[in-house]
Amino acid sequence: MPDTLSLTFSALADPTRRAMLARLSRGEASISDLGKPFRKRMSLPAITKHVKVLERAGLITKARRAQQRPCKINPEALKDVADWMEQYRQYWEESFDRLDAYLKTVTATEPKKGDTDEQSK
Repeated sequence: MPDTLSLTFSALADPTRRAMLARLSRGEASISDLGKPFRKRMSLPAITKHVKVLERAGLITKARRAQQRPCKINPEALKDVADWMEQYRQYWEESFDRLDAYLKTVTATEPKKGDTDEQSK
């Protein structure tokens, strides 16, 4: 069984695919619509390969309507990434909270700048 999280991060690593996902977040689009912003520097086969990577990662789905294959975003795949990242967000928040508490104890016991031993007695 493939590691879906690795496939997802691999697909998200490319700025072209992230731009395609951003476009799909506004609604369905055909492959040619997804490729419009990239046509000057990329061929349609290259655009199609990007779409296939997104589809293989489960980030998008393609429907079949006559001759067209509209794509749409699969929010469930992005939720899996968000859920995985949530544990790390909690870790960093707790770490910053501990650092903040520590810094408050250190700064509360240090003399203020300009204070001398005579002034603090």
